[in-house]
Amino acid sequence: MLVQHYIIGCILICLLIDMCVTESDTRDSSTPISHHKLTDCDSACAYRCSLSSRPNLCKRACRTCCTHCRRVPPGTDGYANQTTCGGALKCP
Repeated sequence: MLVQHYIIGCILICLLIDMCVTESDTRDSSTPISHHKLTDCDSACAYRCSLSSRPNLCKRACRTCCTHCRRVPPGTDGYANQTTCGGALKCP
């Protein structure tokens, strides 16, 4: 009887772990398109900075971020409200 309870408990724990993994996979696939992983930072940053008043500065900052995080920051300039790959604010 004790063995049956142990087996049922193990099965329930495995199902719970499977649900958590499936939920995190689903959550990762629903991120906005601007935060998808990129392979071509140069063209993505050129598009992002095309309307910037200081395109060279914008492209340099964008490429640095994209090279490190493989993401292009939103907007055409400014980093005050943006976060790092780890979720920390870039500006204190």
